[in-house]
This record gives sequence, structure tokens and C-alpha cells, in this order.
Amino acid sequence: MKETDLTTEPIAQNLIKLISNVCFSVFVFTVLIFTVIAVTYQPPDPWLESAPALTKLLTGTENATFKIDGSMLNTGEDLASSPISPPANSTGPVTEATIEISEEKIGNMTVVNSSSVDCDDLKVVNCSDPRVLVAVQRFNLRVFKSIVFLQYETPVNGSKPDECDVSWRFRNKKEKSWRRYRDFRRFKFAFGENCTYKVFHTSGWHSGVNARRIRIKPRAGGGGGGPKAARGDPEINDTIPTLGSQTNFRRGKYLYYSRGGDYCKGMNQYMWSFLCGLGEAMYLNRTFVMDLSLCLSSSYSSQGKDEEGKDFRYYFDFEHLKESASIVEEGEFVRDWKKWNRSHKRKVPVRKVKTHKVSPLQLSKDKSTIIWRQFDAPEPENYWYRVCEGQASKYVERPWHTLWKSKRLMNIVSEISGKMDWDFDAVHVVRGEKAKDKKLWPHLDADTWPDAILNKLRGLVQPWRNLYVATNEPFYNYFDKLRSQYKVHLLDDYSYLWGNNSEWYNETSLLNNGKPVEFDGYMRVAVDTEVFIRGKTRVETFNNLTMDCKDGINTC
Repeated sequence: MKETDLTTEPIAQNLIKLISNVCFSVFVFTVLIFTVIAVTYQPPDPWLESAPALTKLLTGTENATFKIDGSMLNTGEDLASSPISPPANSTGPVTEATIEISEEKIGNMTVVNSSSVDCDDLKVVNCSDPRVLVAVQRFNLRVFKSIVFLQYETPVNGSKPDECDVSWRFRNKKEKSWRRYRDFRRFKFAFGENCTYKVFHTSGWHSGVNARRIRIKPRAGGGGGGPKAARGDPEINDTIPTLGSQTNFRRGKYLYYSRGGDYCKGMNQYMWSFLCGLGEAMYLNRTFVMDLSLCLSSSYSSQGKDEEGKDFRYYFDFEHLKESASIVEEGEFVRDWKKWNRSHKRKVPVRKVKTHKVSPLQLSKDKSTIIWRQFDAPEPENYWYRVCEGQASKYVERPWHTLWKSKRLMNIVSEISGKMDWDFDAVHVVRGEKAKDKKLWPHLDADTWPDAILNKLRGLVQPWRNLYVATNEPFYNYFDKLRSQYKVHLLDDYSYLWGNNSEWYNETSLLNNGKPVEFDGYMRVAVDTEVFIRGKTRVETFNNLTMDCKDGINTC
């Protein structure tokens, strides 16, 4: 018995040791896995979710050409999760509290001595009286609740003794940029208790023509005849910056992308690729060399073909871009580069990169003055956005906050919204090619037929409201049935805003060397998008009008 005990005891001890070792190994392996996950995990992009998430939104697969969905076009100001902070030198909004402070400064004097004058007999309003402005400010806060009022100018006389014209800067509460817009209206006054000023009536958008300040602009080319009056937006400054001296050029560090396969693709792909290049430049702490000449995809062209030579400033806010990122225009950059090489024996150091597979991380320690990415490979290897795929997406963030829509287009948005006193609902109706494709969108055509739209709207929008219809439907009269229940507004109702007598027409012609610029398909969708966003009730095609999926059958 003793011999048996001696032989079995070591076996039991060895079994216990074996189990202990296995458990310890499992523990170590688990700790190792969690450590790897913790080291490699990247938090979501604080600006716009994660880069892979947006890639999935805009592309079918990471390396595929972008799907064409031009029904809604969002830029950085639309994608911000909260309103963007205004510049430090900007003034705060006009509120009831600021009005009360103004009243304290004015004092408690009445307009006239009411003991000697019957207030009902007063006919003339002194528009320069600060109490007139206080009355206007209070009226606007009460009536236009969707607007943030930022700055007022001193009222001026209207066309009648009891009228004043008043101008102010404002921003819609749904706009997330800090940009300011201008309105000027005519106010009719009466006299209240103790002969205080009271707004009796106000006219519509831009009715206060006497308060419209005329900006003096020199004639193009410096010709004779003196200055001419211009009614463009004085807050737009999209002049092209220069590098200055040759010394400044040589001290800089630049990232230069040659033209690639993205050229003449859809605007969503252009933005995705452009922001990849700009994001890489920011990651490398370099100035991005930017080509202001775009190619408009045939999908947005009235001619049905790609159109080269479009100016970036037609579509995007160049002033905001150059204030929020380090950029240089390609023409200026190339001229300075050639000038340096002609006047110096030692050429500018250049690193040429011929494949997107060279990652930004591999270039982070490069000392060359110019890193020149060249995209000569066949599609899709020559797309700019390929640079930001894979591991690069974890450390190169696309700076969406730098890319806003053109202020000139946004002025049109504000004018359309202002014509409806910012009190309107909106419906987005997608038709076009999607409505024709019954395989991918089997119900879309029927669900966006006027009778079907009207039935849907009856449960969502109150009768006789202002209703803005954002749509790619080309036939103007298509929505006439909606007019039996609503005050229908379409983009083409406001075509005078880009006609040959408009501010937009004059300003864009100046950018185009005096030649007229077409209000193209991209501009139409951009304006439709922004007006739709500002609607109080918003009815969408793929969430409200139809059960079809936005990207086709079985993609919801």
C-alpha cells in the first residue's frame, strides 16, 4: 500500500501544476490581447465620426469610384455637430438683455413732451433717435424667432415721414458657421403710450433700400471714368494670397499634388480627395499647393459633358479656407519656384512620390522643400483619396471645418429664406435617374408622383404654409397640384438672383475675367440643400415619402 501511495502522489501534484500553468498562460494571453487592442485603438474623428465611417457613406468600397448621389450636398458647416465659434473680434448677438442696456444709456426721456402734444397727431419720425432702433430691435426679436441678430446700423429716413429704413447683420439659427448676412427693411411707425415709438408695420426682405450701403469699387483694369458703385458683399475677400519674397518661398515647406484621376469626377469625390491632400499637408506641417481650377462633372453640367476651367471660388468659401489652413495657389507657387531656380545655382530640393502607397508617415521626416505627389497610374490607383486609406486614415484627419460653401451661394440661400420671412417648411423630392431605375428603386417613381406627395404632406405640413420644394425634377409645373394646399416655392422662382442683373452674376463674372458664369447643376443642388435645411418641418424622400432605400434595394 505504501509503494502505491508513493507512485500516485507525484502524478496528482504534476496534474495540479499543469492546470495552474495552463490557467496562467490563458491569463497572460488575454492580457496581451487587451494590450494590443488598447494600443491600436483609434477614437472616432471628433469632427465627423471616423474616417472609415464617412468612406462607407460616400463610397461602395474603399477603393471604388464614388457613387453619384447629387441629391443633397453637405460641406463642413453642415456637418459640424455644434455651431462654430465666431472670430474673437466679432460682436455678440442682440438680445433682450442688450436692448435693456441700450435703453439705460438712452435714459427715460420720451420722444416729445406728451403733456403739450397729442400723440395721435404726431406724423414725423426722427429716424436717428436711438429709441427708433430699440423699437425695431424689439420687434425683430418678437417676429423673427429663427434669426440671430448680430449688428444694426443707424436707421435712415424711408419714403414717408412715418417710415424708417433699417439695416442689420444676422445669421439663421440653423447655420453652424459664423458668417453674417445682411437684410434691410422699411418700418412704419406709430406712437404708443407717452409718445414712445412703436413699430406698426414692416415691409418684406430688402425693402429698406435707403439703408442699403453702396460700396465703391474701382473699375476693373484701372481704366478711366472713375470708380463705380458695386452692390456685392463687402465681407467676401477671396483674393489669391501671395508668398511674398523669394526668401519667404525658400523658407516654406510644401505639399504639391499633381492632377489625378479625381479630375472631372463628382463633387463628393472631389471634396473627399481634396480634404485628403489638405489633411496630409496639415499632418506634415506643410503648405498645401492648391489648383483653383476645377472640372465640373457632366452630372452637374447643362451641356451633358465635363466642363474644365471652373473656379473653386464659384462653389466654396476661399476666404474661410485660407484663414483656416495654410495654402498657396498653384500658379503663384509654380511662378515662384521657377523664378528661384532661374536665379539660384542651387535648385529647390524636391522629393517626388509616384505612388499613393508611400504613406504620410513615411514622409513625416523628409526635409525637402517640396514633396511632390504624382498620380500617373491608371484608375483607381491615381485617386488622391487613396493616400488616406489604410493605416493613414488613423492619423490623417480630413479637415472638414475648412471647407464651406461659397458665401455668394449662401447669400442666395439667405435671400430665398428671407423672402419667406424664414417661416417655411420644406420637402426634398428625389426623382431623375433614380425614379427611372425600377430595379433599384421600385416604388420611388409612384411615391413621388404629385398625388402621392400631397397625401403624405397632409399629415406632416399644415395647409397654406410656405412650402419650399428642393428637387431634381426638371419640369417646373410638376408640383402644381401641391399649390391647392400650400404656397409652393421652387428654386426657379428665384432665378433673378443669378440673372444678369444680380449681385451673384456681377461678382462671379469678375472672377471669370468679365465673362458670364452659368448657374450650374452643382450650384442648384447646393442652394436647394441649404434652403431645405432651414425649413421648420423637413420632409425627406427616403425617410418620409417612400420606403425605398436611398442607395437602392436591400441597402437600408
